[in-house]
Amino acid sequence: MNSHYEFETIAVHAGMEPDPTTGAVMVPIYQTSTYAQPDVAQHKGYDYSRTDNPTRTALQTALATLEGGQHALAFASGMAAIDTVMRLLRPGDHVVSGNDVYGGTFRLFDKVLQPYGLAFSFVDTTDITAVTNAIRPETKLIWLETPTNPMLRISDIEAIAAIAHQHGAWLGVDNTFASPALQRPLALGADIVVHSTTKYIGGHSDVVGGAVVVNDTAVYSQLKFLQNAVGAVPAPLDCFLVLRGIKTLSLRMATHCRNANRVAQFLADHPAVAEVIFPGLESHRQHVLAQKQMRGPGGMISFIMRGGEAAARVVARQTKLFTLAESLGGIESLIELPAPMTHASVADSPLAIDPGLVRISVGIENVNDLIADLQQALHEV
Repeated sequence: MNSHYEFETIAVHAGMEPDPTTGAVMVPIYQTSTYAQPDVAQHKGYDYSRTDNPTRTALQTALATLEGGQHALAFASGMAAIDTVMRLLRPGDHVVSGNDVYGGTFRLFDKVLQPYGLAFSFVDTTDITAVTNAIRPETKLIWLETPTNPMLRISDIEAIAAIAHQHGAWLGVDNTFASPALQRPLALGADIVVHSTTKYIGGHSDVVGGAVVVNDTAVYSQLKFLQNAVGAVPAPLDCFLVLRGIKTLSLRMATHCRNANRVAQFLADHPAVAEVIFPGLESHRQHVLAQKQMRGPGGMISFIMRGGEAAARVVARQTKLFTLAESLGGIESLIELPAPMTHASVADSPLAIDPGLVRISVGIENVNDLIADLQQALHEV
């Protein structure tokens, strides 16, 4: 699809060519494992659905177009996507990673990949000097989340991309929290963009998936080989569900941002809350940078209760519209305590989370209802 279209149009149309056989406007769910071949080792573009599937092809086309990239690959989960990127590296290679990343990412790096010979340094990627000082001759990749999970720190993608390239390394960015509706890391110099499509891109809490988007054709070829060789691919129905979610991505993200702005201000004004962490507030340390590289602040808010863990647990238990659950990015609002939930795997590490921290994913419900729900829950503290 032509890249000159605006994002809202791309989200509706990218990858969605009418089916050539029936004219179906929606991409069919090609629920097949194999394909008839007209002759030995000759096929019509598809031979086995681990390698390629037409529904997955449509999704990959849409994902690449959304991110302004040349190539995209879909995976069975966000973690499968990250793991496949890491297979581009070899034993002895070094990765500079943010020190505020999703607990599952830290677990993969520290517990799974490090024993196989990869080395990791975890630093504050909002500090350009810290990133530069962590680079070694064997550094092959700098890994960012921005905004980070769960502290919502913002890293300067353009500046860190320049540093990475100066030292002959790739820059990889996990863009899950922003989505391509709010941020396009490739346009800022990143080499690799990863998503958990489970979150904002899918948007309806009904599918698990991941994606990698790149511009470099040689890197894409390596990743494509790994996608097939390792086989962590999404099912056709999962691809269809993510495609369906993409169509409303722009509308949903606008509402998430609008609601989160209101909710964050309410929390900032509440006496039971010690600190609100949200890129849309001027009190956020990287507020100006967020405005520079993002089209909106996103729908994620973290806040610390004055009463610590006990107060945080009360709030998490007492909400009615905010469902106590892990994950994020769906149309419904969620609440959780990262320390014992999504980030339990970093509990005994330098990345440990304040037990009084509450993370909320602000949905698309009426914002007055959401604020009233938090008001009654905070009243119980």
